[in-house]
Amino acid sequence: MATIKILAGDFLKGDSNFSFGSLSLRTKEHSFLGEIIPAKEIDEIEIANEESTKKIGGTIGWGAAGAIVFGPAGLLAGLLLGGRKKEVTFVAKLKDGRKFMATTDPNTYTKLKAASF
Repeated sequence: MATIKILAGDFLKGDSNFSFGSLSLRTKEHSFLGEIIPAKEIDEIEIANEESTKKIGGTIGWGAAGAIVFGPAGLLAGLLLGGRKKEVTFVAKLKDGRKFMATTDPNTYTKLKAASF
């Protein structure tokens, strides 16, 4: 199961799930469990933005781990390399006309794109 964060559109903002070829998106009518939408219902899906982000918690954690194992050089390497994460922001339009903008990791985007064919 992969997490997709809805940013805007015809669905409620927040975390949603993609698993087994289906999306679980929350709407006003289905706000508790979410509406299950098969990926085949996606008419169009395009990347809006792809960027690398750096999380402070991950950076500090890798820096501390590097310092313990390799000393000062490990601390520096951990701080420079740790906590990196790539995110894809995409726009999807469903066959029924609804649409949404969301972010996820590159692997989940690729699986979503492939499942929508």
